[in-house]
Amino acid sequence: MSVSGIQGHPLEVTVVGGTRLKDTEWISRQDPYVCVEYGGNKFRTRTCTDGGKNPTFQEKFVFTLIEGLREINVAVWNSNTLTYDDFIGSGKIHLHKVLSQGFDDATWSLQTNTGRYAGEVRLIMHYANAKRAATGYANSAPRYGAPVPQAHGAYYSQPPTAYPGSFPYPPSAYPPPPPATYPPAPYPAPSAYYPPQPYPSPPQASAYYPPGPFPGIYPPLH
Repeated sequence: MSVSGIQGHPLEVTVVGGTRLKDTEWISRQDPYVCVEYGGNKFRTRTCTDGGKNPTFQEKFVFTLIEGLREINVAVWNSNTLTYDDFIGSGKIHLHKVLSQGFDDATWSLQTNTGRYAGEVRLIMHYANAKRAATGYANSAPRYGAPVPQAHGAYYSQPPTAYPGSFPYPPSAYPPPPPATYPPAPYPAPSAYYPPQPYPSPPQASAYYPPGPFPGIYPPLH
């Protein structure tokens, strides 16, 4: 399960102790202490004087979680008075379980610089926000089979289905034009209703006018 939204939340880490640690002392018992680092923040336990291979610490530290950072670095040292401290071993602590379940009590292996086994360290980690996130998610999701609540407001019935071929625009306020018939009816022939009119004959010589003088007869010259 992917864990997100951890930015800025606290993570409690308790260093319980170590078991079967590599012994760096030849004569006396070693004095171990533990360094814990996360996101640039470092904490150091007290020195367990004469703790030897199985020291006990029981110290708690609180880290501020960083989104995307899922590991804690841990290192165990032997404290010396006159010389430099001796490195015993180191390891990486994975946070997936504590971030998803809220609690992790486990023992983590340590290795030397050459990769050899150097003992174990026990850490108890607690992440309180994991339970709240899981509870909030459970409350927000409807249970299986439960009816899904509907949004408040008026319920509207489904609009009637348009008849095939209906036009989506509102009808016009004007009456539709009369349907045209094609082709137009032919006009009746003139002869069917009106008798043909004869054309007038050319004008003839009128009988009421006197005839003209005969040819060749002219009035006498004076």
